[in-house]
Amino acid sequence: MFGLVKVLEEIQINEIRNKCNNNSLRWTNHIITRLFQRNIALEDVIHAINNGEIIEHYPTDYPYPSCLVLGVTRPGKVIHVVCGITENNLWLITAYYPNLEKWNKDFKTRKEIL
Repeated sequence: MFGLVKVLEEIQINEIRNKCNNNSLRWTNHIITRLFQRNIALEDVIHAINNGEIIEHYPTDYPYPSCLVLGVTRPGKVIHVVCGITENNLWLITAYYPNLEKWNKDFKTRKEIL
């Protein structure tokens, strides 16, 4: 039932932060692999969530609704974090450094594909 309710509501950044900071954080194997490949620290992902903003919502993602968070790492580098939320957990799915080939300078809006 929670997933259906979340499809009808937008995920809020405070809800994500609360789950991130109260031992409800879960790491997928995918994000662990990507963080290693991209040289991103786990602490930087958490920092980005705690200081970032949601820039895209994916309410129909499977197996649970997710969103894209724009934040900065502790050294100040822009980062995107995709996370899914369930009633009890925040699932970290992937994280990456956005590039200007796909994103506008604000890193909030995607460039149009012509």
